[in-house]
Amino acid sequence: MPRVVVFDRTGAPDVLRIAEEPVVEPAEGEVRIRIEAIGVNRLDQMMRAGSYPGPVRLPRARLGCEGTGVVDAVGPGVEGLAAGDAVLVTAVPAMDLNGTYAEYTTVPATTVVARPDGLDATGAAALWVAYSTAYGALVEKGGTRPGDHVLITAASSSVGLAAIQVARQIGAVPLAVTRHAAKKEGLLAAGAAAVIVTDDEDVAEAARRHSGGAGADIILDSVMGPGLADLAKAARPGGTLVTAGWLDPRPATFPMTWPLTILGYASFEHTLDPVVVRRIAAFLDAGLRNGALRPTVDRVFGLDEIVEAHRYLERGQQVGKIVVTV
Repeated sequence: MPRVVVFDRTGAPDVLRIAEEPVVEPAEGEVRIRIEAIGVNRLDQMMRAGSYPGPVRLPRARLGCEGTGVVDAVGPGVEGLAAGDAVLVTAVPAMDLNGTYAEYTTVPATTVVARPDGLDATGAAALWVAYSTAYGALVEKGGTRPGDHVLITAASSSVGLAAIQVARQIGAVPLAVTRHAAKKEGLLAAGAAAVIVTDDEDVAEAARRHSGGAGADIILDSVMGPGLADLAKAARPGGTLVTAGWLDPRPATFPMTWPLTILGYASFEHTLDPVVVRRIAAFLDAGLRNGALRPTVDRVFGLDEIVEAHRYLERGQQVGKIVVTV
């Protein structure tokens, strides 16, 4: 029978194990996908570790909100998709039941889009979550415009690197923030107009220096935590702070830098909306065609190495996406 990654209790990476489950026939409006590659995300880590705020149905809970593969079967009422089509999974709202860490998964047909031409399975697995999050936060939520200075924290993460490229495609000016000086050259090569190393300089002061004294128009933060209030000082008066992640689980200090618009962003608010998904897919297709968007894969593991893949994720030293091939 096909293999699937499950966990019976929350905890460290070694709670993950390989099991076997029969394939499920797609119901009305569903498609079954033979998974070829999976993108590993922080959301997966949170669910596995027990820090995810939503319910996780144990035992034999599954993981994975991102993946790419080939349509294996279509259920009644599905139009526009056929067996053999290469697709991306755009959302798995019940990932503890039918997550993508598996050889096969069955999802609503509305949650898949065609895999862009020119991307192999590994590159495609690094695309959707990172780039849809960056696009959704910057464009749909933050209203980023050409010429805006965009300050991006955790810039070497998959979302951070995607945000650099998305900002460039819009015509905005990406300013990358990282803790590690060793990542500076790589971030410049990825398209950052400037890199701010937090161990060496004050973020707010550097943001003003790189924006002609004004400060950042948009701040995209994936860290949160106690440093949020200081980060907000990097925004220009009337700027926007979009929080799109919580790499620092400690309570965040509320910014008191006025005037400032503060927006929280979760990608599911857009990836579950078919109208916005079409806009995201069109934006990504255009960026891939003109070379503005280039998914960054840090390291590839096999499905049998899923525990090590999660250990590597927890070390937090990757630049770009961790991908698991199936």
